[in-house]
Amino acid sequence: MPASTHTAPHSLLGVTHQAVDFDVPALACDCHTHVFGPAHLYPYAAKRRYTPAEAPLTDLQALHRHLGIGRVVIVQPSPYGTDNSVTLDALRQLQGRGRAVAVIDEHTGDDELARMHEAGVRGIRLNLETEGISDPAYARRQLQWAARRVGPLGWHVQIFTNPAVLAAAADTIAGLGVAVVVDHFGRTSMDAGSGRPGLQALLELLRSGAAWVKLSAPYRLPGGPDSPQVSELARALIEANPDHMLWGSDWPHPGGARNGPVDAIEPFQSIDDGHALNRFAAWVPDRALREKILVHNPARLYDYR
Repeated sequence: MPASTHTAPHSLLGVTHQAVDFDVPALACDCHTHVFGPAHLYPYAAKRRYTPAEAPLTDLQALHRHLGIGRVVIVQPSPYGTDNSVTLDALRQLQGRGRAVAVIDEHTGDDELARMHEAGVRGIRLNLETEGISDPAYARRQLQWAARRVGPLGWHVQIFTNPAVLAAAADTIAGLGVAVVVDHFGRTSMDAGSGRPGLQALLELLRSGAAWVKLSAPYRLPGGPDSPQVSELARALIEANPDHMLWGSDWPHPGGARNGPVDAIEPFQSIDDGHALNRFAAWVPDRALREKILVHNPARLYDYR
């Protein structure tokens, strides 16, 4: 398969994306994306934290054609709450090339979970960070509840939280009995500051096989995505357990600005996803290891056949 279907930069949603400069393996998977809108078909939850711009599935597919990506995981965005309609409809349109991570609550019945499984859902997300939740006791309870709900389906639990909560909840994660996927490097850091305890806990969870990590959204980390610190962090996580690494773009990169009222349209961050994929290849110069992270690991975790 060629590196991408474009040999020149590609513009999408006002952002120019570099051409990919390595051979992307067939069936490479972008393991962290979101779909937003159209808003008139998929209304946002009243109690959302922000209102995103629209980023429909057709735009995501155009980006993946440019990058040479063959599979995708759509993560239910927080502005929709537990109404997973936009995510499930995207799975139907992808016709087997997509998997999803849903958001549920105590009102979600087992029959609904079974229908989600049939559609291609393979996990649920606990988005503590976006909700501003930093209580380790609450995180432990949520992790245990989530594992009880989805364990019988063979699903995983995905968590987005900060390093302090991650470190405090590490023992709970280790004993859950289901796979736990940590978003966005766990927001950890190689620095000696607040991110370091979370990193040590995350490395231990990786080595034991209790956790997976998404090498996604490095622009959210201290030092910036192209810094030596982030490169060192990526390599340390990969070395700890290359079989439990995933890559994701975080397209369309929500979280640009949250200073206005909740119903004001929040812009996406201007992230070059071609550059992001090329950066990943620089972190992982070995071709076989790149294929493991982009193809084989996602195929196992997300139950691609």
